[in-house]
Amino acid sequence: MSEAVCLITGVGPGTGAALARRFARGYAVAMLARDADRLGDLEREIEGATAFACDVSDAGALRATFERVRSELGAPSVILHNAVGGAFGDFLAIEPAVLERNFQVNTMALLHLARLAAPAMIDAGHGAILCTGNTSTYRGKAQFAGFAPTKAAQRILAESMARSLGPRGVHVAYLAIDAVIDVPWTRKAYPDAPDAFFCRPVDIAEEAWHLVHQPRSAWTFDVMIRPDIESW
Repeated sequence: MSEAVCLITGVGPGTGAALARRFARGYAVAMLARDADRLGDLEREIEGATAFACDVSDAGALRATFERVRSELGAPSVILHNAVGGAFGDFLAIEPAVLERNFQVNTMALLHLARLAAPAMIDAGHGAILCTGNTSTYRGKAQFAGFAPTKAAQRILAESMARSLGPRGVHVAYLAIDAVIDVPWTRKAYPDAPDAFFCRPVDIAEEAWHLVHQPRSAWTFDVMIRPDIESW
């Protein structure tokens, strides 16, 4: 357990898997997601990555999984909260329970993870907590009522954490992706879009690596990335 540990939530076939591949080149990686079979496939593919099936909306399960990670790999010095709960519909159409669950995934899981991981980071004098977000963090479009409020709350929580933890040596950053991420289902949804329309998961992961390893004299909190042809 001498290797530094990175814990990643929401490890799916897109950004999460790309984050696991990138950070496994310098860390022992704990991959968290609900789909145990998919995690098992990634565990076999990525040397240095270990699968931990977990529903991060369940605070008790998240706490137990974190303790397993700490016992088996060591205390994480990097947390990448990539898990996301989403639902489309305006405020009249969505089920209130959907918004509540998305709040558990997007915001409360961040709170629980930070409370579990930050004390050891503070004692060590270093560490990083990074969230991935999207443009719903910054604007409440009509059909985003089911999750935009939770992403906005997530970012504000992360900002509060950054103000608290920064002076104690722990870097908190928020990485928003203003783009359609290049995964199989988005390629099907936009069959006529050029390659340049999509944001590649491998490039998102590279920016996350950069943020986590910034020098202390030039830490960034808010980062928004987009393809060069994206209108904004």
